[in-house]
Amino acid sequence: MATEAKAADANWWRGAVIYQIYPRSFQDTSGDGLGDIKGITQRLPYVASLGVDAIWLSPFFTSPMADMGYDVSDYCNVDPMFGTLADFDEMMEEAHRLGLKVIIDQVISHTSDRHPWFIESRSSRTNAKADWYVWADPKPDGTAPTNWLSIFGGPGWEWDGVRKQYYMHNFLISQPDLNFHNPDVQEAMLGTVKFWLERGVDGFRLDTVNYYFHDKQLRDNPPMVYDTDGAGMETDTNPYSMQNHLYDKSQPENIEFLKRLRSLLDTYENRATVGEVGDGPRSLTTLAIYTSGNDKLHMCYTFDLLGPAFSAGYIRRILTTVQDTVTNGWVCWAFSNHDVVRHATRFIETPEEQDRVAKLSVTLLSSLRGSICLYQGEELGLTEAELSFEDLRDPYGIRFWPAFKGRDGCRTPMVWDAGAPHAGFTSGSKTWLPVPGEHASRAVDAQESLSDSVLHHYRAAIAFRKSHPALIDGDMTFLETNQDLLAFIREKGGEKLLFVYNLTREPQSFTLPKRMGDVLPVSLPGFQSSRIEGGVVALDALDVFCGRV
Repeated sequence: MATEAKAADANWWRGAVIYQIYPRSFQDTSGDGLGDIKGITQRLPYVASLGVDAIWLSPFFTSPMADMGYDVSDYCNVDPMFGTLADFDEMMEEAHRLGLKVIIDQVISHTSDRHPWFIESRSSRTNAKADWYVWADPKPDGTAPTNWLSIFGGPGWEWDGVRKQYYMHNFLISQPDLNFHNPDVQEAMLGTVKFWLERGVDGFRLDTVNYYFHDKQLRDNPPMVYDTDGAGMETDTNPYSMQNHLYDKSQPENIEFLKRLRSLLDTYENRATVGEVGDGPRSLTTLAIYTSGNDKLHMCYTFDLLGPAFSAGYIRRILTTVQDTVTNGWVCWAFSNHDVVRHATRFIETPEEQDRVAKLSVTLLSSLRGSICLYQGEELGLTEAELSFEDLRDPYGIRFWPAFKGRDGCRTPMVWDAGAPHAGFTSGSKTWLPVPGEHASRAVDAQESLSDSVLHHYRAAIAFRKSHPALIDGDMTFLETNQDLLAFIREKGGEKLLFVYNLTREPQSFTLPKRMGDVLPVSLPGFQSSRIEGGVVALDALDVFCGRV
């Protein structure tokens, strides 16, 4: 029994529910309008009340904040705007006291251009860190070494007049890419990971995990050829998607580095990694490679469910592709995060169905095979905030305005108290992003008093998931349906649960397979409208049926 308990502790991440906190927008305790680590500590009892297993903190490291902390200038310290290392240690202690694991963002594909490493690297071609970043000579005509593009718009290379070379940047010009072909770089980055492991963090969310290595030969990317449905294509907004990114990311050398990273984590007890894979049409294949064999990443997530599609046909295609591709790895699912439009906006057709869609979404997410990530505020059913150009802080949104409004709409402050100034986020006179009035009316205190609120439904859905072992890591088998319905069975040991989802705005029916035998309805939090009679399940619009087989 002791051995089983130890194995369970080591596998805490498998099937876990992870709550993402965006520190800048969670809770301000200093009155400066910016969230801080003390604010996270203050609100941890609320997070624990949701029933989640872990928190994931977006970056809080020392940074010039050109990309809201994803441009790191010191990996082993807390930016003063968020607090101190002592504040972090207090937050860790409180999280663990409440039974919450702590996962932190690790942004190691690139640094800030103000990082001491880059300042030294650009100073000459012969210094000790000259090869720590991706430098290359121009072509004879002075143009960039390759045709690689930046996700944030424009070329993926920037000329530096001191070294008289170009340096590579997948993101902002102020975010130069590290050269992972250099063993010293790998050692330095593993050292930053070890620093936080020693402080007791339970895991790492690895930002842009497939971007660490580039093609040594500096070959040009070919054009992208999309399949007939053009899924994910955004060429009207960002030409980055017009290239097939064969050479600027997802290189084979990355696999060996991930093995080194896993070996480091395995020297500590019960630690885990979740990788962010952005690899276009190849994302699921890359995910499968990175999580296979129990010697690389513990789990990964992709952007496949972070788009506008909320249909049975699309979701089934993604889920079945994962099952066929990720045969011995593990996936982490999410409908929202800090980089995409909130799903309460993406998935609804009319404002009246906002709560219904929010509840159905988390019920669906909670019944999937894999771990799941929830993004702060989605448990309140928050929609994307409408911001003016003058309010924007996101460099990506500013760059592509007005075709794309950026990521600030999902990053507005968390709402705690409907009647307080700034909905209880800060005692100061202003906030770094506005607090929308429609968000304030959905604040935590307002929803706590409503028995049928989205907040209470999230708690119930998470509790339902955790009370059924089949939903944590059981098998998942899909049943044949029309394209309007999503039906599957989750099974582990003697437990076998049937789920049928109607994601349309019209009533639907599902005929149980004759071989299935008797199906006993199971009370599913928030959904009692579906019914079964004569082997046929009748579902209302945006409805779900659960039964024990």
